[in-house]
Amino acid sequence: MKLTDLTISQAKNLLDKKEISAVELTKEYIDNMEKFRFLNTYVTETPEIAIEQAKIADDNIAKDKARALEGIPMAIKDLFCTKGVRTTASSKMLENFVPQYESTVSQKLLDAGITMLGKTSMDEFAMGSTNLTSYFGEVKNPYKRNGEDLVPGGSSGGSASAVASGMAMAATGSDTGGSIRQPASFCGVVGIKPTYGRASRYGIVAFASSLDVPGVIARSVRDNALLLNVISGKDEMDPTTAPREVPDFTKVLGESIKGLKVGIPLEYKSDKLNPEVQKLWEQRSEDLQSLGAEIVDISLPLTKFSLPVYYIIAPAEASSNLARYDGVKYGYRTDKPFSSLDEMYELTRTEGFGAEVKKRLIIGSTILTEEFYEKSYLKALKTRRLICNDFDEAFKKVDVILTPSTTGPAFSKNDKLSPMDIYLNDIYTVGASLAGLPAMSIPVGYDKNNLPLGLQLIGKRFDEEMVFRFAHHIEDISKFDNTPSKVMGE
Repeated sequence: MKLTDLTISQAKNLLDKKEISAVELTKEYIDNMEKFRFLNTYVTETPEIAIEQAKIADDNIAKDKARALEGIPMAIKDLFCTKGVRTTASSKMLENFVPQYESTVSQKLLDAGITMLGKTSMDEFAMGSTNLTSYFGEVKNPYKRNGEDLVPGGSSGGSASAVASGMAMAATGSDTGGSIRQPASFCGVVGIKPTYGRASRYGIVAFASSLDVPGVIARSVRDNALLLNVISGKDEMDPTTAPREVPDFTKVLGESIKGLKVGIPLEYKSDKLNPEVQKLWEQRSEDLQSLGAEIVDISLPLTKFSLPVYYIIAPAEASSNLARYDGVKYGYRTDKPFSSLDEMYELTRTEGFGAEVKKRLIIGSTILTEEFYEKSYLKALKTRRLICNDFDEAFKKVDVILTPSTTGPAFSKNDKLSPMDIYLNDIYTVGASLAGLPAMSIPVGYDKNNLPLGLQLIGKRFDEEMVFRFAHHIEDISKFDNTPSKVMGE
């Protein structure tokens, strides 16, 4: 087996037994980064930093002082500030921004011993579901449809593509309305969005503050558990983090699900759902039933309002958060002559933001005007509360909810899809985001074109353990082979 085909748990075992070295492992990933550069996965590569970190890791292992993720090569989504390393949010606006501080999540991973391979591309300012809006060019999915390039999903498409192709053992992601789960599904890997407040947002370039959640993408459920163990916890730099004890998420893997209840939302059985996803959803429900779980039909009646609510609240918050990019304090400033401060703002933001970001900022700013504030924004906030109540009622009857991750497999940018068709890819993920619930996408099978399809597990607030418990069984049943060398046809 190639070193880049190992999962984190497998690599940790070999590193701890000193059968491989961290330098050797890291170099293999750096080689793959060179070999598969055509996927355009990274915005900034940091091989020199990774090798130096790997040398420290080998020294720690030799002294039997290995940390939780000692020597594990990872990628960091280019939304997480990394001290001394360029952080762009895949935007011209931050093309040359080098932070002087580290995000809490990346700092925790570095403290746990990872080697940082680089910063992965994304949709600009995390706005998008395709990774086509990056200023640095589109990212490609390692999977192809009859030789045609496909999108990796977004906004964490670079992270998902890097993991699936063997250019990183794992990667950080951020999820606002499905930005971890959708690309994880499209690229055949596992991604978790934890409960809002489980992990710190400090040092993450903000999109929509009440929705943004840092999470992780890796190839297995166990790897996700190992990573979430590290990044979770209260942070004094982020008052929205919860002062809750972080359990060891790996301990529940393999535990029986006999007698537990799985909710199947009737409203998720949409005519937009690919029949092959529908079939896998039904099959895995039956599989869980054969393991002793009880399948329960539930209703989430306000599901139809999830997308409209999301596309009111998220742009409104974005318009506020992105007001800071004015060409004064940091980031891009226009080179064109200007005669007033207002003109400088206008030129800077016109040139610095891409089309999708501009569209959402205009929508968000309009929503917050006196004319639309009460009739749209306040109504959306009230409806969001009712959506949360729907989930609360459902969880009085069930322990976990099983749904599709996306309406279908990855698509091509050449497919005749309207913006609304693309937005509808988030129809199954935005509900859990609005309610702040933990949710994970697990690859469960393939479509007729051999493209990966994923299912989503949603849990109660701060009950990631139940999500991991069920996810482990679904993974075991599905036996989905996402070995990078197989994916890349090597």
